[in-house]
Amino acid sequence: MPSSFNNKPSFWQKLKNKKVNRSYVLTFLALSVALIVIIAASVTANRTKKPTEQPDNSNKPSTEQSTDKPTEEVTEPEESEKPTEPQNNSSTTGSKIPAFILPVSGSLSSKHDPSLQVFSPTMQDYRVHLGVDLTTKENAPVYAAADGKISKIWVDTLMGYCIAIKHSGDCVTIYKNLAETLPEGIAEGVSVRSGQLIATVGESAMVEIAEEPHLHFEMTVSDLAVDPLEYFDETALESIKKDTSVE
Repeated sequence: MPSSFNNKPSFWQKLKNKKVNRSYVLTFLALSVALIVIIAASVTANRTKKPTEQPDNSNKPSTEQSTDKPTEEVTEPEESEKPTEPQNNSSTTGSKIPAFILPVSGSLSSKHDPSLQVFSPTMQDYRVHLGVDLTTKENAPVYAAADGKISKIWVDTLMGYCIAIKHSGDCVTIYKNLAETLPEGIAEGVSVRSGQLIATVGESAMVEIAEEPHLHFEMTVSDLAVDPLEYFDETALESIKKDTSVE
């Protein structure tokens, strides 16, 4: 009996242990299933959200770009303003630059060069030379190179007695190193004709006093200094290559 009695507790104990283990296993399985269900539900929820968000984001910029590009191309102000440029140019060059004649009979001694410095015998230094020097005799007649109006008569400290004539095409001819005495009727505001006597050659340009008697002749177009030789015809250019002054 004792031996049989002692075996009973071990059997019941084993039975209890098995029940306890089963409850643990069932609990673990239930939790695992619940966790799997939760994970699956969250994954499916995320998958259903992504497709709805992508079309919204992709469609918005595409519609904005498609609506912006046509408006920029249609409403470009630059192309509409381009036709106005020729109108501005035509207004500034509405009148043509006239044909010019030589203002004095002589030969070319110095060319126009706004960049290269040339030696000045008078000043004993190097400086740029705007305009051309036409060598002739003292008191040689100086003529208006084209029709125009005398805009200014003045005395320059370096270039002596000077006259400026305003022509069409926003062009101005300037005559320097003149004699002090001017012909009758030559004054500021007076209109002159091409070839009309306006002055005589002098020796008033102190900066060029060491040179032979000459007319210093300049020209501007739209207030910019230009080479006067570019506005004379071939016949005039040929004549100043040799001395045509009258003794």
